[in-house]
Amino acid sequence: MFLPGEISRLPQSGGNRRERKDEAVKGREKSDGRAVPEGRRKAVPTGAQKSRGGKATTASQQEVQLDLFIGTADSPKGDVAGMDRGRPRSEPSAVPKPVKQGKGPLPTMTMEAVATWDNLRKAFEHVEANQGAPGPDGQTIEQVREHVWELLPRLQAELLGGEYRPGMIRRVWIPKSGGGHRGLGIPDVVDRWVQQAVYQVLSPYYEPTFHLSSHGFRPERSCHTAITEAVSYVEDGYDWVVDLDLEKFFDQVCQDRLVSRVEQKIVDRKLIQLIRRMLKAKVVLPDGVVIETEAGVPQGGPLSPLLSNIVLDELDWELDRRGHHFVRYADDCNIYVRGGRSGQRVMASITRFIEKRLRLKVNASKSAVARPEDRHFLGFRVRRKAEDGTVEVLLSKRSRDRIDQRLRELTPRNWGRSLRDCIRQLNAYLQGWAGFFQICSEAELETLRILDAHIRRRLRALLLKQWKRKRTRAQRLIQLGVREKTAWKAIYRGRSRLWALSHASAVERGLRNAFFAARGLVSLAQWFSVHNGWNVNVPSGVQLRLSLG
Repeated sequence: MFLPGEISRLPQSGGNRRERKDEAVKGREKSDGRAVPEGRRKAVPTGAQKSRGGKATTASQQEVQLDLFIGTADSPKGDVAGMDRGRPRSEPSAVPKPVKQGKGPLPTMTMEAVATWDNLRKAFEHVEANQGAPGPDGQTIEQVREHVWELLPRLQAELLGGEYRPGMIRRVWIPKSGGGHRGLGIPDVVDRWVQQAVYQVLSPYYEPTFHLSSHGFRPERSCHTAITEAVSYVEDGYDWVVDLDLEKFFDQVCQDRLVSRVEQKIVDRKLIQLIRRMLKAKVVLPDGVVIETEAGVPQGGPLSPLLSNIVLDELDWELDRRGHHFVRYADDCNIYVRGGRSGQRVMASITRFIEKRLRLKVNASKSAVARPEDRHFLGFRVRRKAEDGTVEVLLSKRSRDRIDQRLRELTPRNWGRSLRDCIRQLNAYLQGWAGFFQICSEAELETLRILDAHIRRRLRALLLKQWKRKRTRAQRLIQLGVREKTAWKAIYRGRSRLWALSHASAVERGLRNAFFAARGLVSLAQWFSVHNGWNVNVPSGVQLRLSLG
């Protein structure tokens, strides 16, 4: 059976030339992560070849990807004889079934554990729930779901036989808030399925070993827990921060070194080889050019967050060994110290460790030693009040600029639909924004009120634009309760621009706060006051009820 975008393939035995070369390189690199005790001796160069970023070729020059789904007379392993469609095949009795962590023995980190029916089923349910765009093969979640019971036994056979070959990765560029673009890799749906299955087996073993100050992409941890820990360090008197920025971290990870660290816990060669193949998957650029991957971890697959934490876990325990107080979320790391001069010494020594031991690069232009209130960390900044010494969590300047930009995009002056549609779109963004920044302190209440007023003024300008003629604007204001003389005078006075007119007293009186509240507009100040229990006089009425809905 063929699916859209599929091509038949034959199983390859023995591996190709590149895979045999990888095995040889791997033997030389293993000593980098095993022979040198962490934090005891200086790293010794292994002579491994530096990454050059890969070679570019056209799509027509690439080898055809070995396809999972197709079974032909030339490739009988694609089918399982005697298998009823939709019925699970019996699992080997020696392989324990995967269970939830803390409720029984963990599954062994083997390919057999990855390929169990229950693990693959749960992995697909997770991938399906996350949705996501198609990869280079063009297959959607819906297309794979229609044939999932047919694909399960074939996927098991290829994984257990060591014949599974990951497809290419589609590169997508998304803009970064600080400028530039971040490259995301979108694997095929089936590759995301396999990555999730591998993650479910590896994660229960690695998660308990990660440092407590690591908060990125981990269960029961988030940006909020990271900020809470940062606040505790500032409260203890660590009033300076060493803000480390790793330059293009996901693109610069040494793959051989990562595989060497994985080999310290995983002994199954088929599983290790599968991880290596995922790292080596070729990348399809937006213009159709295909490049080989010599370094980095594909950012966008289910397995990449775990692999990135495995890489940086060595940094975490080195900081712990040196007695530093730090918080790390993915590749964002803040080290808290008591003085600026000590911060400079820490910056220099940790930079040497990162660049020589981990083979990563610190972005000197974005890293700094400064006060916490002057640095952007996960959208927040932390400030100690001079009056009583309490610590406040505030919005960073970058976060404030970002919401201003987003509000301009959501309330364009040429909005062509109804006001309720505009408010509905605004509310979806504001409620998500408030949910993320809800840990801000009460000191940000005035900022939230300014944002509320700014949103209402943009909506007033939007309505004035939709009313077009001056006569219509004056009549609408009169209908909204503005005195006739006041309305005509405000509209016909001079040649005021719409933005200036939106701030006129007559317009504000007609399009008052209650007008937007009755149409469901969320008030950020009221939302934060109610959810955080701030001691603020919040007027009762329809606006408060709607904002909580």
